[in-house]
Amino acid sequence: MIPFNKFKRFDVRDRLRNGIEPFLEIFQRVNALQPDEGLIIVAPFLPSPLIEKLGSEGFVSKVERGVGGDWIVYFWRAPV
Repeated sequence: MIPFNKFKRFDVRDRLRNGIEPFLEIFQRVNALQPDEGLIIVAPFLPSPLIEKLGSEGFVSKVERGVGGDWIVYFWRAPV
């Protein structure tokens, strides 16, 4: 895993509460990452389809339970 300070954070909870699907924005953000950067997604549920999709695109993930039932998912590019 890359160093924590190299991760950018994207909290999608408000978007989801407002009926906004954040997948395209998440996909744009991970594709804009440099090889030594990662993205943290904070979501109100475990985003299993997102984890699978980004895994098929060459990203590794780590999942943690957040406070109050939220989920924190770290994504970074798999080493080549």
